[in-house]
Amino acid sequence: MLLESIAAAPPDPILGLTEAFKKDPNPKKVNLGVGVYKDAHGQTPVLASVKTAEQRLLQSENTKNYLPIDGQPEFDHATQQLLFGAGHPLLSSGRAVTAQAPGGTGALRVAADFLVSTIGARTVWLGDPTWPNHPQVFNAAGLKTATYPYFDKQTNGVKYEAMLAALAQIPAGDIVVLHGCCHNPTGVDLSPAQWAEVGEVLAKGNLLPLVDFAYQGFAVGLREDAVGLEELTRRCPDLLVASSYSKNFGLYNERVGALTVVTATSAHTDVAISHIKRVARANYSNPPAHGAIVVSAVLNDPVLRPQWEAEVADMRDRINGMRSLLLNPCTNRVSIATSRLLRSSAACSHSPV
Repeated sequence: MLLESIAAAPPDPILGLTEAFKKDPNPKKVNLGVGVYKDAHGQTPVLASVKTAEQRLLQSENTKNYLPIDGQPEFDHATQQLLFGAGHPLLSSGRAVTAQAPGGTGALRVAADFLVSTIGARTVWLGDPTWPNHPQVFNAAGLKTATYPYFDKQTNGVKYEAMLAALAQIPAGDIVVLHGCCHNPTGVDLSPAQWAEVGEVLAKGNLLPLVDFAYQGFAVGLREDAVGLEELTRRCPDLLVASSYSKNFGLYNERVGALTVVTATSAHTDVAISHIKRVARANYSNPPAHGAIVVSAVLNDPVLRPQWEAEVADMRDRINGMRSLLLNPCTNRVSIATSRLLRSSAACSHSPV
């Protein structure tokens, strides 16, 4: 009879909005909630490069055995190359280690469990505003959260000076969450020069950056979107990156993500991955295989890789084109308020995953 005394939990603010959207009979309705890409027909397509990789996998796959706890090695290596660029010193020095995770959210939770079990219950600092699920993920792992200023509603830009001042006051050893690109929910990103200055402040304050990198390729370009990560790696000896393939591969329901840890030396990465494996084993044992094998197949193939990059560019151009149309209310009869909502939802917001 114990379970009968439990009250119902409130609906998820993002998925709950989707359910309300589905029930609305208005034929002109537009879903500005979940950040899932849709084509001109209102469908979330399977990328051609992904479909080809899956067809090859169907023909060649000969086992459904478990992956290692940290995932497929080819996937982990391809993820590092995508994040930092092929030939980056981090890769050759062994200062970066990657573990596959069930989506970007799964990577964040593994990061949270890893931090709690190693450096203790520090405070995680989130920008104001941030993705609504961030506090829940970190709180569920036993971490306290606080906020620093980020968005300036008066200028529709970054509240940069206030942000820097706040970061400089954070106690040493705390964690600072930053959005790699396509800031959620504002769509407003730091400039390369600002990223560099933020990195200096974090390094000086002995703070640990955790970069939520869910939209690589959706802002300017695959390498251009990683400029913030590049600036941080030049200044911060340690950092964490939670990345996702839901958006740029369209693999929303395959749960493909990764947690990458950068440390001061390769010996420290060996220690880090041992703890990451431990918390992953206690959580989900080992990650799902299909989506990760598809991603690594595309990223490591000389034909599929450029095809995928072109598909990412097409999605990015369509998103930016829709934003430009909505930003002209005289032509399209759409309010600025609605255009801002689309900017944060359709273009650069997290899906619930």
